[in-house]
Amino acid sequence: MQYEATFNAIDKILRQEAGCSNELDYIEQTTWILFLKYLDDLESDLELSAQFEGKEYRRVITGFNRWSAWAAPKTAAGELDVVNAMTGDDLVQFVNQSLFPSLAKFKSEAANSRTLEYKIGEIFSELRNKIQSGYNLREVINKIDSLHFQSADDKHEITVLYESRIQRMGNAGRNGGEYYTPRPLIQAIVQVVNPPHWRDRL
Repeated sequence: MQYEATFNAIDKILRQEAGCSNELDYIEQTTWILFLKYLDDLESDLELSAQFEGKEYRRVITGFNRWSAWAAPKTAAGELDVVNAMTGDDLVQFVNQSLFPSLAKFKSEAANSRTLEYKIGEIFSELRNKIQSGYNLREVINKIDSLHFQSADDKHEITVLYESRIQRMGNAGRNGGEYYTPRPLIQAIVQVVNPPHWRDRL
């Protein structure tokens, strides 16, 4: 299974990471990266659908904060642009000093607490990047970028895998499942995977 193999490979990388001390940290850090990848893919799909209908779609995450800009810039051939893709200290500095603070501001700038912008702001106000090595972070990003979420089977597989990890984490102490899955993140994921509510944005 593609997702399980990818998650296991990410766990292996994070075991070498000084900033992540246990499995609770592994899934917390994997989740915020996975969320931004999923959100970018969804927004790209919604933008394309809007174009076909002659409408305009306003992206939630724009500019260099888009996944396709900072995390996975591509060449004309669709491969990772290794020249422009940040890594090492540059990548960690961007994530810690630019990306997280920018997304955290969504909370104060959102129209109300029910919007996706507000939920994103809550998520990135509460979380912090614990991956201290920009080379480890680059490896994790590259693996998550290889995942796709187009089909119902894809979404089902990753949901089952994530839930099994939540259950497993419950045995890790500190009320695992609740500890590393902040409520704003849960609410935002529910909102994102329910596209009909997004159509009002078009």
